[in-house]
Amino acid sequence: MTPYTATITATPEDIDELGHVNNAVWVKWIQDVAVAHWYAVAAPEHSDAYMWVVTRHEIDYRGNVTAGETVTAETWVAEPPRGARFDRHMKFTGADGKVRVEAKTTWAIIERASGRLIRVPPEVAAPFLA
Repeated sequence: MTPYTATITATPEDIDELGHVNNAVWVKWIQDVAVAHWYAVAAPEHSDAYMWVVTRHEIDYRGNVTAGETVTAETWVAEPPRGARFDRHMKFTGADGKVRVEAKTTWAIIERASGRLIRVPPEVAAPFLA
């Protein structure tokens, strides 16, 4: 499976008092990249019918990023869903090839019409597992 990739450059607004990207910003980037992956891969009828919510984040911070630095984000889904949930993997790598942040996040699918969790339909999961 080929990971979905995105490039992100840290802005001065992303930086905390320690001089590097704030942990809350990393969480936002994880969500932004995951959502972009969903819209890039999901069939339009699926993105119209379903949305996702995060139920868990596991994040390992391995290095810092300062204002003006660029990272490459990669995300992928390695295993089939379990009921309403699946795990998404994420890696942010600096221009020097060093991993700055790795994460595993758990997402749950919600049917827009009912507002309820549902089992992930196989046809929704298939493009992310290919």
